[in-house]
Amino acid sequence: MKFGHHLKTSLYPEWTFYYLAYDDLKHELKTRTHGGHWSEDDETSFVELLEKELEKVFTFQTVKSGEINRRIQHSEKVINDVTETKVAKEEDYLEIEEELSNIIADVHDLAKFTRLNYSGFLKIIKKHDENYDALIVKLSRLYDIVRTRGNPVTGNSSAGGQQQNFVRNTTKYWVHPDNITELKLLILKHLPVLVFNPNKEFESADSAISSIYFDNENFDLYLGRLEKSEGAEAIRLRWYGGMDNREIFVERKTHREDWTGEKSVKARFHIKEKYVNRYLHGQYTMDETFNKLKLKGKSDKEIEGLIQLASEVQYSVLTRKLKPAVRTFYNRTAFQLPGDARVRISLDTELSMIREDNFENNSKLRSGDNWRRMDIGIDYPFSQLPDSDIERFPYAILEVKLQTQLGQEPPEWVKELVQSHLVEAVPKFSKFVHGVATLMENRRIQLLPFWLPQMDIDIRKPPSNFRLQRPSASNPTTPAYENGNPLSETEDDNIEVLIEPDSSSHDVRSRNGPQISSLEELEEYLAATTPAGKVPITYQGKRIAIPVRVEPKVYFANERTFLSWLNFTVILGGLAVGLLNFGDKISVTAAAMFTAVAMMVMLYSLGTYLWRAKKIRKKESGSYDDRYGPTFLCGILLIAVVVNFWLRLLEDEDSS
Repeated sequence: MKFGHHLKTSLYPEWTFYYLAYDDLKHELKTRTHGGHWSEDDETSFVELLEKELEKVFTFQTVKSGEINRRIQHSEKVINDVTETKVAKEEDYLEIEEELSNIIADVHDLAKFTRLNYSGFLKIIKKHDENYDALIVKLSRLYDIVRTRGNPVTGNSSAGGQQQNFVRNTTKYWVHPDNITELKLLILKHLPVLVFNPNKEFESADSAISSIYFDNENFDLYLGRLEKSEGAEAIRLRWYGGMDNREIFVERKTHREDWTGEKSVKARFHIKEKYVNRYLHGQYTMDETFNKLKLKGKSDKEIEGLIQLASEVQYSVLTRKLKPAVRTFYNRTAFQLPGDARVRISLDTELSMIREDNFENNSKLRSGDNWRRMDIGIDYPFSQLPDSDIERFPYAILEVKLQTQLGQEPPEWVKELVQSHLVEAVPKFSKFVHGVATLMENRRIQLLPFWLPQMDIDIRKPPSNFRLQRPSASNPTTPAYENGNPLSETEDDNIEVLIEPDSSSHDVRSRNGPQISSLEELEEYLAATTPAGKVPITYQGKRIAIPVRVEPKVYFANERTFLSWLNFTVILGGLAVGLLNFGDKISVTAAAMFTAVAMMVMLYSLGTYLWRAKKIRKKESGSYDDRYGPTFLCGILLIAVVVNFWLRLLEDEDSS
């Protein structure tokens, strides 16, 4: 679709004359270049026209943004007046809710206005960028007050640190940039933005999350996480906010297969930034620091667990020669009722993967001897970095986490959200894996994640009924939804236990949503998202990791098949031995033929068993069945039986 047509069909009609006059600019450019030359006068005239368009768009954007802020401030004043009144009427709340719904719609339209003009001419964003996160946080707080009729839910914003064990089912989705603001505004109508310090004005740094993932030059941790090997680890150092934050979290994820009866574990402890380098070099232990926690009421068992965790992580770093490999950065907006973890939704935007390694034999130092590079902070889009050092992920990452114990059903609006046109389900997606696969592909990376071939495919879909709409006079609050329940049939195949030093409880989370548990399901999934329905088993000459779960029963099934074939050869061999007892020429001939068939079956079954065992062990793609081997063996056996009967008939004819 041409951009001119896209602009006409996507703009908000009431603001038509404030958009960039794309067709006029295109016509002016075409007219002035029609003669085959472009003079300085043409350049001057076109630039003047272009600047007028830019100024028009920027002025409208500024005025409209100011208007929205004033309307929010007015709504806040009205809400305060209403909540302070003990006899507030339902009509008062409905009127405020309708106004907030209109403000939400205007924020969505203004964000879309900005993106459309950005697509028309990138310079507008470079000159006048507009961030709507602060508006979203304010709207979330006001809408929460109205939704609860002046009684917003209060509680611990950490939401989980002080709660008992619970199970979460987590699904992951990609979100196109065009849908990010609309998605946030839709969610805040059901869940408030989770703010850890409501007394502090929102700043962009409040949503920043940075992590340094460690690996060695053989990328052992990457391969373990990609192949979901039993016991595979991921070790990272994480901090929240800017580079001035001195509280660093050391985290270790350990993958456990379902059949082990154990749960995948994410455990972490915090360390002062000034001790990180010494800790990673084995010159500093956390024992003394953890022992001080006894004064804060921590039990001996908790202290021992933290000491063991810190020692094991340090041992892995030293023995496996782990070094900083990849940094991930993103801004997270979390939606959740304070103190209530039944539904938690997070949206990670501006996701970037950045090289932290010094694997080129010190020819290009990035982090150097430090545990992280210091030439960047949280200054997205990190323009100072060369393209070879950064992968700017084109989509946002949505995670929907639901408690699933006691047969709880997810809210209806969540079901509609994850089935809408706003999201694209991508099970098993990993920021660390994607960063290594894209940034280190020129090194010894020969195995890639299955979603990589889909990166060049447009994930946008035709709009569904689940979308932001202005309230109607008859029903100002109820949107129209489609039916569907994509979450109710989701199975938990991997549970993750989060162990933190700040909590006496465990935060149990499932990391997987819709499962791809067979090659057939993967082929269907890829066929729906790749051109001409082709399923790539390799990509750019490298093998694709198929996310197939392999349980012990798969190995046992292969062994049972092998033993079944052996049982057949024993019976056939016994028949051959019995024929030898007759002693005549025909019996000996038949025994020899059946013995040969039995030997062929034995060799075939052994070879097939070893072939399948190797493919299962390496989780290779492709068919595991054999259409020709059994047919050939049955044919040989039939020939042996027919020859035996034929020889016996000839003997009877000669004797007669």
